[in-house]
Amino acid sequence: MTKADNMLSILWMLRAGRRKTAKQLAEALDIHVRTVYRCIDSLCVSGVPIVAESGPNGGYSILGRFAESPLMFDEDEQKGLVHAAIFAKEAGYPHSEALARATDKLKRYANDKQLESLERHGVGLSVIYPPLDGVHQTYLQMLEEAAGQGKTLKMTYDKGRGEIAPPRLFDPYGIVYWKGSWYAVGHCGYRGEVRSFRIDRIRALHPTEGRFERPASFSARDHLLGKLLPDASGSQAMESVRIRAQQQVLDELCRHWLFGHALAERQPEQALFRLARSTLITYVPYLLMPYGTALQIESELLVERMRAASARLLAHYDAMRQPNLDEGDGAQ
Repeated sequence: MTKADNMLSILWMLRAGRRKTAKQLAEALDIHVRTVYRCIDSLCVSGVPIVAESGPNGGYSILGRFAESPLMFDEDEQKGLVHAAIFAKEAGYPHSEALARATDKLKRYANDKQLESLERHGVGLSVIYPPLDGVHQTYLQMLEEAAGQGKTLKMTYDKGRGEIAPPRLFDPYGIVYWKGSWYAVGHCGYRGEVRSFRIDRIRALHPTEGRFERPASFSARDHLLGKLLPDASGSQAMESVRIRAQQQVLDELCRHWLFGHALAERQPEQALFRLARSTLITYVPYLLMPYGTALQIESELLVERMRAASARLLAHYDAMRQPNLDEGDGAQ
């Protein structure tokens, strides 16, 4: 470890409240005793109130007042870091290993009561996300670092169904995690505009010598959502849709990202949505199908689209079912 790591580790160990000798600190960190002395001297110069006591029961300790300093993490903050590390690892966060090392330090130098609390809260939380493979985990980290340093990358991208687009220069303005997938948002040199790309469709990514400046106040999150939500500028035709259902059903529907943003009016057992017509005739019927007959829809257009989508679904499965019925009849 670096000297800074050693100093921080010693600080955490002393903060646990137990007096430690230089030998004990050296053995715990697998460093030389002289290194411990130098780190203690540096901590004292930095203003840390370390008390040295000689004798058989002597050693180094830290004033309780400093241990309660806001520079340290309290119990809730430590729990938050442990939970954040779990979320980050499962979501494929590019620096999850660094966050895991940080939480390991929390546990390593916590006192017995703190350690018991951290372990108990850690096993009490589970997260299920589709993981990225090793290659795309590397791409995600490259994109995050390039976004932070303003470095242009060269990217090869799969547009879908195996159709590979020509390589392009890409200025990553930021990365966004949305609905189980990571996206990179930035300026595409091939299209000459700001676009978003799914990380798991990137086929190659290489650094270049190019540099860029992110536009002031640009939000990768807002840009990505702006491409998905109804057009607030009024350039798209909008339709009003009133849906009646039990309160619990409507609560679940309103938690969906599309319907939640389109909600215009809500009552316990009915909700009014303002949806783009193009969305209404394409995606919405299939989003509502899982609710079956639990919904009463007041929109002639949407009802007609639901009927058409249901008919296509029925015809599809009828076509799959008919040969089996013929075989059964023949056997009789």
